[in-house]
Amino acid sequence: MSARQVVQGIRDGLFSAEDVVRACLAQIEEKEPQVQAWTHLDPEHALKQARNADQLRSEGKPLGPLHGVPVGIKDVIDTRDMPTEDGTPLHSGRSPWQDAKVVDALRAAGAIILGKTVTTEMATMHPGKTRNPHNPEHTPGGSSSGSAAAVAAGMVPLAVGTQTNGSVIRPAAFCGVFGFKPTRGFVSTRGILRQSALLDQVGVFARTVEDLALIGEVVCAYDEYEPSMRPRGTPPLLRVCEEEPPLPPTLALVRTPWWDELDAEVREGFSELVEHLGERIGEFELPPSAVRVLDWHRTLMEADIAASYDTDYEKGKEQMSELLRAQIERGRGVSLLEYRRAEARITPVTEAIDEVFDRFDAILTPAVHGPAPKGLESTGNPQFCTLWTFCGMPAINLPLLTASNGLPIGVQLVGRVGDDARLLRTARWLLTTLA
Repeated sequence: MSARQVVQGIRDGLFSAEDVVRACLAQIEEKEPQVQAWTHLDPEHALKQARNADQLRSEGKPLGPLHGVPVGIKDVIDTRDMPTEDGTPLHSGRSPWQDAKVVDALRAAGAIILGKTVTTEMATMHPGKTRNPHNPEHTPGGSSSGSAAAVAAGMVPLAVGTQTNGSVIRPAAFCGVFGFKPTRGFVSTRGILRQSALLDQVGVFARTVEDLALIGEVVCAYDEYEPSMRPRGTPPLLRVCEEEPPLPPTLALVRTPWWDELDAEVREGFSELVEHLGERIGEFELPPSAVRVLDWHRTLMEADIAASYDTDYEKGKEQMSELLRAQIERGRGVSLLEYRRAEARITPVTEAIDEVFDRFDAILTPAVHGPAPKGLESTGNPQFCTLWTFCGMPAINLPLLTASNGLPIGVQLVGRVGDDARLLRTARWLLTTLA
């Protein structure tokens, strides 16, 4: 069932929150040995939360928008009643004393925090144990690998992840689920492992666009203690998502400078999409500055990783993977001038791309180069996500294409900064149009 069906079924008394949690636990018991999406799961604690939710309903108490819905939480996001170990032995046994803001918001909305999902090492490049639910010989992507795989395998209707480069959109694309990264600054990162204050963003996974809107609206709660946030009302993501657009949307096909690196199947899939959409799609050429974004993003991300993980590096670099040590060591070599130059490019690049939204409702672009690569040594290339993360623009993965080997291939929709509700509505329209 979708999360919305779970909410409605519990409200109507068709089943209980405990029934839903037991169904999820049964699915986990069946599929977890192959998928390995979870790093912490306490069935009795999950059932206790569900019974408490059912007690509230039986007493006639007000119910939140996610009442009784199980949610998986990436293991870089603090939970007061479960360990948060960040995918590294350096943080083994770490038990936070309070929830991250996003977890607090989910609990307030009535969600059941089912457990902690696998992350790559400190949300970087070294893979965790999770495998792709469609074929265990292939990567699920990263760094939010467990969250995407758990939703794809039907273990949980919703999950939360993070993205500093491509860590929500890419695993959603490889695992064949819907993934949504809201505008930077719409979701608090307080209580989440800090990689980069400039680039860290929170995202969500679901099996429908409407479910993305449902949980997205919950996690977009304002946090007065989050420096990157400004006072504002909660965006009406679900209401707008369900509305019919006042006019049929138009999409901008953005090939990006890396189009030639795409698998042939992805290019063929996009050709079919363009043909099907006809006059509803046109092409947009990125500004020349976009070509440099990969370098600027790497400068910022690796310098920030070096600073954020400096204590861990000094105390236990021998327990880090070679990949993470190399990132930290490159980041240590970034000069302040290089960092400031890269940071100064965020606003002008974003403003240059923003012109597309004067004519189009959303950008249509690849999410990944192709289906999930075979092997578990890598989480895949995030290149097609980097530009939009750098600019802090909202993005959605839509599981629209399938490769000849049966693995899913994601298509990415990108929206104007701050216009997340319209992006979700456009995504829903696109799915209806292609149905």
